[in-house]
Amino acid sequence: MEKVLNVAKLDKNTIHLNKEIFNIHDYILSLKDGFEFNYKENGAQLKFELKSKNFMINVDAIHLTNVILNLIENGIKYCSNEPIITIKTKDEFNKLIISISDNGIGIEKEHLRNIFEKFYRVPTGNIHNVKGFGLGLYYVKTIIDAHHGKIDVKSRPGIGSTFIIKL
Repeated sequence: MEKVLNVAKLDKNTIHLNKEIFNIHDYILSLKDGFEFNYKENGAQLKFELKSKNFMINVDAIHLTNVILNLIENGIKYCSNEPIITIKTKDEFNKLIISISDNGIGIEKEHLRNIFEKFYRVPTGNIHNVKGFGLGLYYVKTIIDAHHGKIDVKSRPGIGSTFIIKL
């Protein structure tokens, strides 16, 4: 519960970043073993398309890895079949683009603009099979903002979601 309260108090002006040069490709590739260990029984797959040439970035490694893990875990939590998570990197106009895609339930268009707000949860009617406080995506956005980056999401109900991070 203390962790929840700490995330709820976060804002990009109060975050202290401990930036260092970080090899994002090495980190992403290191996720494979833990992912297979934790999610093998539900048939989950983790795929990579790492094409960035500028994968050494100056970031707070702890916060950025938490962002990536949060997006992966959401892709698994909100999937009604065997989860497939794809992480891609590429370069675009001197920016590193990291995209994390899933084949989950997707998000209706009218909810997309609110998903990064504190305590917001996409309404699911009377279905409460996924627990949470509506803070995960708020944390993700707050950390990306603190790095002066951008995050966007594209989603189609029944198809899945793609979160695009630009650093």
